[in-house]
Amino acid sequence: MLAFPTNARATEQDQDAERCWFLCAPEIKIEPTMTFEPIFRRPVIQELEDGEVVAEGPAARETVFELILAVGIPTTVPRVGFTFETIFIPFGETDMNPFTGVAASPIGPASIRNNEIELEFELNLGLIEPEQTSGWVESHFDIVDKFSPAQRPTDTSVYTHKLNFEWDTAFLVFNWLPDEHYLKGVEVEGSLDYVATGLARAGDVIGNERFVTDDSPWSFSLVFIFPLAPLAP
Repeated sequence: MLAFPTNARATEQDQDAERCWFLCAPEIKIEPTMTFEPIFRRPVIQELEDGEVVAEGPAARETVFELILAVGIPTTVPRVGFTFETIFIPFGETDMNPFTGVAASPIGPASIRNNEIELEFELNLGLIEPEQTSGWVESHFDIVDKFSPAQRPTDTSVYTHKLNFEWDTAFLVFNWLPDEHYLKGVEVEGSLDYVATGLARAGDVIGNERFVTDDSPWSFSLVFIFPLAPLAP
C-alpha cells in the first residue's frame, strides 16, 4: 500500500541519476491502516456444533486496524517500483491459539489476542504520477505476493502465499507546504484489494464454520502514510 512515485521525482532523478542503476535509494514509511472487509459481497457461513448446523447467515463485516512498515524501492524504469511490507495486526482476536491449540474459555479470557503478522512483496505499476497533478495525487496498480495465515482446510502450511491485486490512490494533503516541511510527505490513501487465491471456498470447514458460498476477495483500506527515512546509499 505504500504510495510513492514509482520512479524518482523529477528533481530527485537529477540528483540521484549517478547513484541509481535500475534500483534507486529505498524509502521507509509507517502506515496506520483501517481495513474494511468484506465489501461488495459477504459469504454465507453455517455455524456447526457436533457436526450439526445451529445457525446460518452472511459473515459480519469487520473493521481491522493494521500497522504497516513499508520499504519502497523506486527504479530507473518509468512508472515501475517495488515495495516490501510487514503488516502487524495488534488488536485481532481469535477463539483458539493456532500455534498452541489453547482455546479461550468462559473461566479464562473471553478471547485470545490474534496479533498476527503478514508480509507482502509488491510490483508497483504507476497510473498517475504526482508530476501530472502538480504533486497532489498519485495512483498505482500493484501485483502482490501476499504471505499470510492459511485460510483453506487443504493448506499444508500455517502461512501460505496468495496472489493479490491492489489499486492504490494517494492524496498528498499537505503538498502546499514548503519542501523542507515534514508534513509535506504525509499522504492519505485509499486501497482497493482483491485476493485472487488462497481464500476459503464453498464447502470448506474452518473450525466450527462451514462456508456455503466462497469467501469474499474484496476489501478496502484507508491508509495514513508517514515517511520515516530515505535510505541514501
